[in-house]
Amino acid sequence: MAERKKDFDYFAYFCKCADSICEAAEYLDESLANFDHEAVFDRLTNMHHIENEADLAKHEMTKALMHEFLPPIEREDIVELAAKLDDIVDAIEDVMRRMYMFDVKEMRPEINEFTKLIVKAAEGVKVTLAEFKNFKTSKTIRDNVVAVNTIESEGDVLHAKMYHELFRDGTNERDIIIWSKIFDELEDCLDSCESAVDIVELVIMKNS
Repeated sequence: MAERKKDFDYFAYFCKCADSICEAAEYLDESLANFDHEAVFDRLTNMHHIENEADLAKHEMTKALMHEFLPPIEREDIVELAAKLDDIVDAIEDVMRRMYMFDVKEMRPEINEFTKLIVKAAEGVKVTLAEFKNFKTSKTIRDNVVAVNTIESEGDVLHAKMYHELFRDGTNERDIIIWSKIFDELEDCLDSCESAVDIVELVIMKNS
């Protein structure tokens, strides 16, 4: 008798995505805290490896889902959450890409304050997804979602503060353009984290 093929573990896949998100966030934080203009391209290359590994995992999941008869949650929710998690890694990589594209030579001191928030949000996503398999009975998953939402709100405040400092400092027009784009990329990292956990909350509401 042929052995039954083991079902794909979608919740384990989501946790694997969260690991990639945390790895990317921590690497960004470390790279910008110890910024070295000469190492930016190498840093971007390493970050792309992290992003590529996340893409490969997504392709594996999508392939399994195409042949899945009865996934644990609705098919469209799996696809949307996978896309949102992928967006987080892409957003983090985009920050590093901007550093390379704009040939940034010195780091603004407030940037590391924002990357610390991204690390916290990434950890919040990871904790949320670790509980996702128990979403019908978990007593903590909603609090985890709220925690990520709160971090995103802190990011909004910091984002406005960074813009204020940028214009108050009398920075030249070229640097204003560069840092404005980088600030917005940083904020997009937190927005992407919030969007991902909002999908988790939606799944909970649909199945309650």
